[in-house]
Amino acid sequence: MLETRIPNRKSRRSIALAGALVLAASAAQAAAPLAYVTSEKAGVGVIDIDQMTLAQTFPVGADGPRGLSLNADGTRLLVANKNTGDLAVIDTATGKVVERVKIGKNPEYVRVHNGYAYVTYEPGENGGPPAAEAGGKPEGKPDAKADAKAGGKPGADDDDANPPPAEIALVDMKTWRVIRSVTSGHETEGIEFSRDGQEMLVTNEGDDTVSVYHARTGAPIRTVKLAPGGRPRGIRLSPDGKHYVVTLESLSKFVVIDAHTFDVLKTVDTKLGPYGVAFGPDGHRLFVAAARDQTVQVFDGHTYEHIADVPVGQRCWHFSFTPDGSKLMVACGRSDAVYVLDAKSYQPIKQIGQLPLAWGIVTYPHSDGSIESH
Repeated sequence: MLETRIPNRKSRRSIALAGALVLAASAAQAAAPLAYVTSEKAGVGVIDIDQMTLAQTFPVGADGPRGLSLNADGTRLLVANKNTGDLAVIDTATGKVVERVKIGKNPEYVRVHNGYAYVTYEPGENGGPPAAEAGGKPEGKPDAKADAKAGGKPGADDDDANPPPAEIALVDMKTWRVIRSVTSGHETEGIEFSRDGQEMLVTNEGDDTVSVYHARTGAPIRTVKLAPGGRPRGIRLSPDGKHYVVTLESLSKFVVIDAHTFDVLKTVDTKLGPYGVAFGPDGHRLFVAAARDQTVQVFDGHTYEHIADVPVGQRCWHFSFTPDGSKLMVACGRSDAVYVLDAKSYQPIKQIGQLPLAWGIVTYPHSDGSIESH
């Protein structure tokens, strides 16, 4: 006959304590801050922010991952894939792709807003956004002079010598279906939203414009023309909602635009090739990634006066603050690494490698950066 033993009070306390410790450990692990970095060759690197080490890599490198964004609770990572022409939805707990949403050719930038994912793609373009080493010409774009010398026509190697404009796919994050596609300008790059969330603004490199749309319907509102040849790339709304800052890569400047009239209020010189732009968590500083000069520049967030230049790696396009705002993490594609800086002193802390062709970076808990803004 089997004997049934009833745990005594001390045993029950021990069991309860052990269970509580397991739950606490699980909660601590779930709450650990993480950074997600797209690597166009390796996949998506996951960085433990507390340790500042590469914890794991989601093996989706064959897809050609570039733009990325997280849902509200951090359980789903959305990644735009150049090679597969889709938006991959990754379960952040397992690293597995749980959904694929067909987008079109060359999807690049992803921004999550009010339950929808906004994904730029360029049906007429071949390859990624332009990039260059210091003093070099942009990558991935045809060289008309070289074509002419070779006896060909300018743009002859393009899929289409007169490419159609870019598109912005709106993906419902409940059904994971594209509900509409908005025709934009040529080579649409960055996405930002007005303070009330009603308007979507996008930068168009090929047209030197910023297009303004109704965020939900995609109805065009207006087009803001900027300096010819400027190639606008990054865009960010100021914390007080009064200004947009837009980087002009080819002119090495950024412009400050009135958020209500859309007039250009100020033009500020930068180092070569500015791209990613974001205000610091307290709004007192503006950070600009001058990719061709291997520098992150710091400006006053109100007057836009220059404050500091911080050396980083090669082809650094995007960056993010850590959730506590104490550090700045910069994705540097040609250095195959993320550079970590002190957000107040701007001093280097470390480099996190094994991230070949690092493209974009976001964090959970959510924080401010050149891709996401909260």
